[in-house]
Amino acid sequence: MGRSRRTLPEELLLLALDPATGTTAQPQSLDLGLAGAQLVELALAGRIAPDGDRIAVVVPRPTGDPTLDCALELLRRRGAPVRAVHWIGGPRLGLRQVYLSHLERCGMVAAVAGQMCGVLPTTRYQATDNEISREIRARLDSAIRTGVPPDPRTAALAALAHAVGLGKHLYPGNEGRSSRSRLRDLIRHDPMGGLVAHAVMDVQNGAAVQPRRSPAPAGRQAGPGARPAPEPAHGVPMQPRRGPMARVVAH
Repeated sequence: MGRSRRTLPEELLLLALDPATGTTAQPQSLDLGLAGAQLVELALAGRIAPDGDRIAVVVPRPTGDPTLDCALELLRRRGAPVRAVHWIGGPRLGLRQVYLSHLERCGMVAAVAGQMCGVLPTTRYQATDNEISREIRARLDSAIRTGVPPDPRTAALAALAHAVGLGKHLYPGNEGRSSRSRLRDLIRHDPMGGLVAHAVMDVQNGAAVQPRRSPAPAGRQAGPGARPAPEPAHGVPMQPRRGPMARVVAH
């Protein structure tokens, strides 16, 4: 995958970044959205495909993006299609921070050190080129305003933005109600984006904590307190451990 195009996780993160405060809107659900955006980006690259409510690897060849390739390899190792809700709801190690650091290395955001309450070290992130964020936002605005079916990438971005709750950040108040409603409706224009967006919302509603139980093999009954084996966690590159007083204010 060439680096001339921004990936969907990068676009979702830039969309969530508040230019005034240097923090990201909806920090908890945004982590889920970034995991989902990775799946959509891999699907757009032809590496994975939906299989019902599951995700199957169809071409295991690396994309050239280290973070996406980490997710692709973990999916490949799974051996069988994995439910999107289990993948997105699995543990993760600082995916939002990984992408903030990546955007900083690419020169798309700048880290600004500060302190909270004059004691706790913090890091905020400011976009270095607001034109990029405006272009991303303009694609959503155009799809909402014109009603013309958007391209799959924009449709997936809209679906994920709705799923993580960015609608009220992008289109606040009563005046933004109709735009939030149309943002939600864009979810139907991309099957993969729709699958992932619904999985993100299911995780937030607690669906991932109660995975479907598989029937016990013949002649073997599960114990009364037995739990289904959890899906393997999908990961991101390990991050250096921060000191006990360090804090990143990217939320």
